[in-house]
Amino acid sequence: MKQSYLLTSSLFLLFACAACEEDDKMDMDKIDVPNGYALSAGTSTIFLNSSVAYDTNADWITGANSIRFNNGDGLYDDVRTSNNGDGGGLGPVYAGYSCGSCHRNAGRTKPTLWENGGSGNYGFSSMLVYISRRNGAFFRDYGRVLHDQAIYGVKPEGKLSVTYDKQTFSFPDGETYELCKPNYTITEWYKDSIAPEDLFCTVRIPLRHVGMGQMMAIDRREIEALAAKSNYPEYGISGRCNYITEKGVTGVGLSGNKAQHLDLTVELGFSSDMGVTNSRYPEEICEGQAQINQGSMMGLSYDQLDISTADMEDVDLYMQSLGVPARRNINDPQVILGEQKFYEAKCHLCHVTTLHTQAGGSTLLNGTRLPWLGGQTIHPYSDFLLHDMGSEIMGVGLNDNYVSGLARGNEWRTTPLWGIGLQEKVNGHTYFLHDGRARNLTEAIMWHGGEGEASKNLFKQMSKEEREAVIAFLNSL
Repeated sequence: MKQSYLLTSSLFLLFACAACEEDDKMDMDKIDVPNGYALSAGTSTIFLNSSVAYDTNADWITGANSIRFNNGDGLYDDVRTSNNGDGGGLGPVYAGYSCGSCHRNAGRTKPTLWENGGSGNYGFSSMLVYISRRNGAFFRDYGRVLHDQAIYGVKPEGKLSVTYDKQTFSFPDGETYELCKPNYTITEWYKDSIAPEDLFCTVRIPLRHVGMGQMMAIDRREIEALAAKSNYPEYGISGRCNYITEKGVTGVGLSGNKAQHLDLTVELGFSSDMGVTNSRYPEEICEGQAQINQGSMMGLSYDQLDISTADMEDVDLYMQSLGVPARRNINDPQVILGEQKFYEAKCHLCHVTTLHTQAGGSTLLNGTRLPWLGGQTIHPYSDFLLHDMGSEIMGVGLNDNYVSGLARGNEWRTTPLWGIGLQEKVNGHTYFLHDGRARNLTEAIMWHGGEGEASKNLFKQMSKEEREAVIAFLNSL
C-alpha cells in the first residue's frame, strides 16, 4: 500500500466547509468567497505535494482492500504484450500499452501532439483519436476510434499529424497571449483512405484520474438540482445533464469529457484503448479487419478473454480509492486574492466548489460497494454538467462536431479542477483542455467561448496582478 497521511479531527475542524453558492442566485453582485476547502475530498483527502500526489491510496484502504488495491495498481501500470496469458492481450491494434502509459501516475501523460507532431512512437501515443463521417456515422472499417499503434506484423489503422495555427491577442493592459488552433490530418490508412471532406476528427488527451471515486459516489439528485437552477441569463450560462443508457441502465452521465458515461469505463478502456478483450467486450476491436487474420497467422489466439472481470474490478477499486490532494498555499495573499477574483469572474457558476456524495458511497463494476466514499462533502470545482463552450464561428471556440449521448459538438462537461495545480509536478507538462491545445492555464481560460465567454471577458479585464493571482489560486487546487 502506498504511503499517505492520516487525517485528524483537528483538521476537520480547522477546514470545516462553509455554505456553497446558494446565495449567489439571490444577489449576483455580492461576492462571498467561502472559507476553507483544504479538505478536497473529506476522508479521502491526502497531504502530498509530489509526483505521486494523484497515485496514492486514501487512508481507508486497509486489509483485503490493500491487496486488491495493489493488484489493481499493477494491472493499471503493467505493460501489456501481444502474448496471451499474464500481462498479455495487447492489440492487434491499440492506442496505449497500459492504462498508465496514457495516465502516468494516474494523471495525464505528456501528449505526443506537441512533442511529435501527432502519433507517437514506441508503442503509444498518449491520446485517443475519434473519427466519424460528417453526418455522424462511423466508418465501417474503422469504428469510432482510430488506433494508431499495432503489434509487430500488424499495420496500425492510421497515423495522426497535427499543425497549429497560432494567433496573438492582447489583454487591455497590453500583455499578449497566444492561442493555437490544431489542424488534424490522418495518413497511412490501413485500408481505404478517407477523404478529408467526409471526415470529422477530434482528439482527446488523457484525463486526470483525480477524485474518480468521489465522482462515482456523487448524489445524482444534486447534479440534477444544479441543472434545474443553473440558469444565469445575465452571464449566458445554462448547464444540463447528459442522460446516458449503459448496461441497460439510464442515468446522469458524469464520466468523460462530455459526461458520456455512467461509470469509469474500465472495460471499455481495456477494449478500445488497448485491444484487451473482456466479459463486456469479448470481441477484438478490429473484428472483421485484416489484422485478425494476420494475428492468427502469427500464432495469436482470439478464443479467450484477455482479462477477468475480477481483475477489472480491482482496477476499478484502485481508481476509486485514490486519494485527492489537499489544497496548498491557502494562506498565501496572492492565492486569497485569486480566489476572490475567481468568484468575481463567476467561474464558480460552472466550476461549482462544493458537492456531496450519497450515503451509500459507490459501487464497483462487479457489485462491490465502497461505503467509505459515502456522506462526504467534496470540492471538485465542477457541476459535471454540459455547457456550450463556443462554436468557433468567430475563430475561438471548442466545437469538435462530435456527439456523445445528448452532448452536441460544442458542449463539454465542466472539467473538475481539483488537483490541477499539481499536474506539472506529476506529469511534467501544463497542456490543458480536451486536446492539449492550451499550453498553460491562461490559454485554457482564453479558449472559453459560449457559456464561458462572460467569465473569460471578466478575467480579460483584470489587471496583470489579478490575472496572475487567479492562476496562483488555480495552482493551489
